[in-house]
Amino acid sequence: MLKLDNATLDQIDVSDEELNRELSSVFGDTITDESIDKNIETSVGEFKADSILKGRIIGISGNEVVVDVGLKSEGYVPLTEWDDQSEIDPGDEIEVLLEALETDSGGLMLSKRKADRIRGWERLLSECKEGDKVEGKVMRKIKGGLLVDIGVPVFLPASQVDTRRPGDVGHFIGKTIEAVVLKIDEARRNIVISRRKLIETERATAKNKLMAEIEVGQIREGVVKNIADFGAFIDLGGIDGLLHITDMSWDRIGHPSEMLRIDQKTNVKVLNIDKEKEKIALGLKQTTENPWEKVGEKYPVGSKITGTVVNITPYGAFVRLESGIEGLVHISEMSWTRRINHPSEILQPEQDIEVVVLEIDKDKQEISLGIKQTETNPWTLVAEKYPPNTVVTGTVRNLTNYGAFIEIEEGIDGLLHVSDMSWTKKISHPSELLKKGEEIKCVVLSVDQEKARIALGLKQLTEDPWLHAVPERYIPGMIVKGKVTKITNFGVFVELEEDLEGLLHVSELSDEHIDDPHQAVEIGQELEVKILRVDTQDRKIGLSKKRADWASQGDEGGEGGKPSGGGFKPRRGGLHGSTGEDTTDMISATVLFNDKTAKPAEPEASEGDSEKSE
Repeated sequence: MLKLDNATLDQIDVSDEELNRELSSVFGDTITDESIDKNIETSVGEFKADSILKGRIIGISGNEVVVDVGLKSEGYVPLTEWDDQSEIDPGDEIEVLLEALETDSGGLMLSKRKADRIRGWERLLSECKEGDKVEGKVMRKIKGGLLVDIGVPVFLPASQVDTRRPGDVGHFIGKTIEAVVLKIDEARRNIVISRRKLIETERATAKNKLMAEIEVGQIREGVVKNIADFGAFIDLGGIDGLLHITDMSWDRIGHPSEMLRIDQKTNVKVLNIDKEKEKIALGLKQTTENPWEKVGEKYPVGSKITGTVVNITPYGAFVRLESGIEGLVHISEMSWTRRINHPSEILQPEQDIEVVVLEIDKDKQEISLGIKQTETNPWTLVAEKYPPNTVVTGTVRNLTNYGAFIEIEEGIDGLLHVSDMSWTKKISHPSELLKKGEEIKCVVLSVDQEKARIALGLKQLTEDPWLHAVPERYIPGMIVKGKVTKITNFGVFVELEEDLEGLLHVSELSDEHIDDPHQAVEIGQELEVKILRVDTQDRKIGLSKKRADWASQGDEGGEGGKPSGGGFKPRRGGLHGSTGEDTTDMISATVLFNDKTAKPAEPEASEGDSEKSE
């Protein structure tokens, strides 16, 4: 029952007669509380909240659309509930949901969008069931997937968007897609759809058809579905085939994305089919002619061509001759004379260079190239320029345990072996005589053009003292002075002059028996010794201290006295005098290089190397 207090009525600027007349027109001549309640229930009963009403658009007021639903007050619907506001025409009939009978402004609160959803849901339940195919427009991304409008908003999980889960499902927004209904929850009014299941069902049908008709060698059109480091997966229409990176181009590529992009259409050749495992190998480069078929005709061995450096490795450089044709320049084929540690010392990527074709292996698709072959081999002239016995000046470039490398011209090194450094001195390491960077003179001993080697000698600049100087200056029977340089268990080495030693055997130290030479002499001690023998073949001198002592006492045990001429003074050999020249033309090649008796002095001597008596 409607009740108005007196205070409220006093505020209404209407006379009692006018009020009664209006009420009579609504409730009849007899106005009672019961008649008023009954009429209100009759007029408003069919317009309950959350009911759907039909209305007519009157116009637009601000941000709202005014709708007449047949009640005393108009209703208001927000403009935002129309996706396209150009569709709002006054006079059009629409369905709206009555959300509230009266708002703060006195109007009705209506919603067109909610009414559309309710009608759509009712229609969907009557027409659609789980497993049915539906079509809708992707509205936006939500947590876990996409919201799709198929008449009502439904959920498309990210895992059900495609057969392979895309990295970003956002690129589907705004697109119209097809899917199947996975689940309908009437109580919660939720629907879950799957595009993946629809694709898999359609692909299964297409796959069976494809596997029945596909054959090796066919050219088929496909769509790039996925790209990996090792290749790309191509959808042939029901099944994906693998296009490996090595089958994409005859030329070198670093990544499949250099040639392909997702959703790109391309023609590929079927290389292999495994129907049991349902795997198909595809080729893109096989759709064009193989450039290696005519490589022998185009690049004959020995031809000089220009190419571009495309890759550098520690063992060489790859040079592109044309698209799909590359050859290898091995590091050993880069220079005749220069020692190259890494190809990057002389080459850079994208550098154009001249090369010579050395070898072609068509089956392995390999070409061997050379850079140094574009120039004359300097070693072909070395033998003529530096014949044996030639004196040359060079720079010590490197020292090793076995000798020194001497650069006699740019790129041409010779080996000076330790055995060819001194006639008389034992050289343990070249650093005892030479320094890196030092300039020295040497003699060319031999040239091996095939192995690109030159043998050099330093001692050969002077005559071998064991040929004349030593035997002429140190005659058996002479008394000479020397200094103890080394003591062994079998004897003592005595330096007669620089770089020349003789062996004083333990039995020749004293008349008395000596077990240990250290008991009789010490390092650095000067001794007078008698020359017993000079062996030019073995390069040894035998000495005796006890026989020198006999001579100084005027008694050699019946073997004679000192040599005639009592004023004899020990002679010095002059082995380091100016007996040689800067040329070896005076030295017989037979003596220097072929005479096997001219051997380096041996550092050790055995106990039997010295005779006990002359």
